[in-house]
Amino acid sequence: MDRRNFLTSALALGAFAALKAHEVGASDEGRKGIGRVVKSDEEWRRLLTPEQYEVTRRKGTEAPGSSPLDKHYARGTYVCVCCDLPLFSSKAKYDSHTGWPSFWQPIDKRHVREEEDRSLPEVRTEVLCARCDAHIGHVFDDGPEPTGLRYCMNGVALKFVTGKA
Repeated sequence: MDRRNFLTSALALGAFAALKAHEVGASDEGRKGIGRVVKSDEEWRRLLTPEQYEVTRRKGTEAPGSSPLDKHYARGTYVCVCCDLPLFSSKAKYDSHTGWPSFWQPIDKRHVREEEDRSLPEVRTEVLCARCDAHIGHVFDDGPEPTGLRYCMNGVALKFVTGKA
Protein backbone atom coordinates (compact mmCIF):
# COMPACT_ATOMS: atom_id res chain seq x y z
CA MET A 1 0.00 0.00 0.00
CA ASP A 2 1.44 3.37 -0.95
CA ARG A 3 1.49 6.38 1.32
CA ARG A 4 -1.51 8.12 -0.33
CA ASN A 5 -3.75 5.04 0.05
CA PHE A 6 -2.56 4.58 3.61
CA LEU A 7 -3.40 8.17 4.56
CA THR A 8 -6.78 8.06 2.78
CA SER A 9 -7.67 4.80 4.55
CA ALA A 10 -6.53 6.16 7.91
CA LEU A 11 -8.63 9.30 7.50
CA ALA A 12 -11.70 7.29 6.49
CA LEU A 13 -11.25 4.93 9.43
CA GLY A 14 -10.79 7.88 11.81
CA ALA A 15 -13.97 9.54 10.52
CA PHE A 16 -15.89 6.28 10.93
CA ALA A 17 -14.58 5.87 14.49
CA ALA A 18 -15.56 9.46 15.35
CA LEU A 19 -19.06 8.91 13.94
CA LYS A 20 -19.47 5.71 15.99
CA ALA A 21 -18.24 7.48 19.14
CA HIS A 22 -20.82 10.23 18.52
CA GLU A 23 -23.59 7.62 18.09
CA VAL A 24 -22.62 5.91 21.37
CA GLY A 25 -22.54 9.27 23.12
CA ALA A 26 -25.97 10.12 21.75
CA SER A 27 -27.48 6.86 22.96
CA ASP A 28 -25.86 7.27 26.38
CA GLU A 29 -27.28 10.81 26.53
CA GLY A 30 -30.73 9.31 27.11
CA ARG A 31 -29.35 7.43 30.13
CA LYS A 32 -28.09 10.58 31.87
CA GLY A 33 -28.87 10.62 35.55
CA ILE A 34 -29.55 6.90 35.92
CA GLY A 35 -25.92 5.77 35.96
CA ARG A 36 -24.66 2.37 34.91
CA VAL A 37 -24.27 -0.89 36.79
CA VAL A 38 -21.71 -3.25 35.30
CA LYS A 39 -20.82 -6.53 36.98
CA SER A 40 -19.01 -9.67 35.92
CA ASP A 41 -20.97 -12.80 35.14
CA GLU A 42 -19.69 -14.31 38.39
CA GLU A 43 -20.90 -11.32 40.42
CA TRP A 44 -24.39 -11.59 38.87
CA ARG A 45 -24.47 -15.31 39.66
CA ARG A 46 -23.67 -14.58 43.32
CA LEU A 47 -26.28 -11.79 43.62
CA LEU A 48 -29.23 -13.41 41.84
CA THR A 49 -31.21 -16.61 42.28
CA PRO A 50 -30.68 -19.14 39.48
CA GLU A 51 -34.07 -18.21 37.96
CA GLN A 52 -33.36 -14.45 38.16
CA TYR A 53 -29.96 -15.03 36.57
CA GLU A 54 -31.42 -17.15 33.75
CA VAL A 55 -34.05 -14.56 32.87
CA THR A 56 -32.16 -11.29 33.36
CA ARG A 57 -28.64 -12.21 32.25
CA ARG A 58 -29.31 -15.03 29.74
CA LYS A 59 -32.59 -13.66 28.27
CA GLY A 60 -34.75 -16.48 29.54
CA THR A 61 -38.50 -16.45 30.15
CA GLU A 62 -40.39 -17.56 33.23
CA ALA A 63 -43.35 -19.89 32.81
CA PRO A 64 -46.64 -18.03 32.25
CA GLY A 65 -48.73 -17.73 35.40
CA SER A 66 -45.76 -18.54 37.65
CA SER A 67 -45.12 -15.01 38.97
CA PRO A 68 -46.99 -13.76 42.03
CA LEU A 69 -46.56 -10.27 40.50
CA ASP A 70 -48.93 -11.16 37.63
CA LYS A 71 -52.07 -10.74 39.76
CA HIS A 72 -50.50 -8.24 42.16
CA TYR A 73 -52.23 -4.84 42.21
CA ALA A 74 -51.00 -3.03 45.34
CA ARG A 75 -49.91 0.58 44.99
CA GLY A 76 -46.19 0.93 44.44
CA THR A 77 -43.29 0.64 42.03
CA TYR A 78 -41.78 -2.28 40.14
CA VAL A 79 -37.97 -2.00 40.09
CA CYS A 80 -35.25 -3.97 38.32
CA VAL A 81 -34.29 -7.02 40.41
CA CYS A 82 -30.63 -6.51 39.45
CA CYS A 83 -30.07 -2.79 40.11
CA ASP A 84 -33.26 -1.36 41.71
CA LEU A 85 -33.93 1.13 38.89
CA PRO A 86 -37.64 2.06 38.97
CA LEU A 87 -39.19 0.63 35.80
CA PHE A 88 -43.00 0.52 36.10
CA SER A 89 -45.67 2.09 38.28
CA SER A 90 -48.64 0.16 39.59
CA LYS A 91 -50.74 2.90 37.96
CA ALA A 92 -49.77 1.54 34.52
CA LYS A 93 -50.31 -2.15 35.42
CA TYR A 94 -53.22 -4.10 33.96
CA ASP A 95 -54.36 -7.70 33.52
CA SER A 96 -53.41 -8.73 29.99
CA HIS A 97 -54.57 -12.34 30.56
CA THR A 98 -51.18 -13.54 29.26
CA GLY A 99 -49.78 -14.93 32.52
CA TRP A 100 -47.09 -12.25 32.87
CA PRO A 101 -47.16 -8.88 34.63
CA SER A 102 -48.13 -6.28 32.02
CA PHE A 103 -47.93 -2.49 31.88
CA TRP A 104 -49.00 0.06 29.29
CA GLN A 105 -45.95 2.30 29.84
CA PRO A 106 -42.69 2.47 31.82
CA ILE A 107 -42.15 5.04 34.58
CA ASP A 108 -39.68 6.82 32.32
CA LYS A 109 -38.74 5.83 28.74
CA ARG A 110 -35.10 6.52 29.68
CA HIS A 111 -35.24 3.68 32.23
CA VAL A 112 -35.82 1.00 29.60
CA ARG A 113 -33.95 0.18 26.45
CA GLU A 114 -35.50 -1.62 23.49
CA GLU A 115 -33.76 -3.91 21.02
CA GLU A 116 -34.91 -6.01 18.10
CA ASP A 117 -35.17 -9.69 19.09
CA ARG A 118 -34.91 -12.27 16.30
CA SER A 119 -34.52 -15.33 18.55
CA LEU A 120 -37.88 -16.69 17.32
CA PRO A 121 -39.36 -16.79 13.81
CA GLU A 122 -41.38 -13.64 14.66
CA VAL A 123 -39.45 -10.41 15.24
CA ARG A 124 -40.14 -9.00 18.70
CA THR A 125 -39.00 -5.97 20.66
CA GLU A 126 -36.98 -6.88 23.74
CA VAL A 127 -37.10 -4.63 26.82
CA LEU A 128 -33.95 -4.22 28.90
CA CYS A 129 -33.09 -2.21 31.99
CA ALA A 130 -31.21 0.89 30.82
CA ARG A 131 -28.96 0.87 33.90
CA CYS A 132 -27.72 -2.75 33.99
CA ASP A 133 -28.91 -4.28 30.67
CA ALA A 134 -31.06 -6.90 32.41
CA HIS A 135 -33.54 -8.63 30.12
CA ILE A 136 -36.98 -7.81 31.52
CA GLY A 137 -39.37 -8.94 28.80
CA HIS A 138 -40.87 -7.74 25.52
CA VAL A 139 -43.17 -4.94 24.36
CA PHE A 140 -46.03 -5.49 21.92
CA ASP A 141 -48.44 -3.12 20.20
CA ASP A 142 -51.64 -4.84 21.39
CA GLY A 143 -52.05 -3.07 24.73
CA PRO A 144 -54.72 -0.74 26.10
CA GLU A 145 -55.10 3.01 25.61
CA PRO A 146 -53.60 5.50 26.02
CA THR A 147 -50.40 4.00 24.56
CA GLY A 148 -51.66 0.83 22.85
CA LEU A 149 -48.56 -0.92 24.21
CA ARG A 150 -48.23 -4.08 26.30
CA TYR A 151 -44.99 -4.28 28.23
CA CYS A 152 -45.09 -8.02 28.96
CA MET A 153 -42.52 -8.48 31.74
CA ASN A 154 -41.00 -11.43 33.54
CA GLY A 155 -42.03 -11.09 37.19
CA VAL A 156 -38.75 -12.68 38.29
CA ALA A 157 -36.93 -9.70 36.70
CA LEU A 158 -38.87 -7.26 38.90
CA LYS A 159 -39.13 -6.41 42.59
CA PHE A 160 -42.19 -4.66 43.98
CA VAL A 161 -41.64 -1.72 46.32
CA THR A 162 -44.70 -0.63 48.30
CA GLY A 163 -45.58 3.02 48.45
CA LYS A 164 -46.30 5.98 46.27
CA ALA A 165 -46.42 4.93 42.62
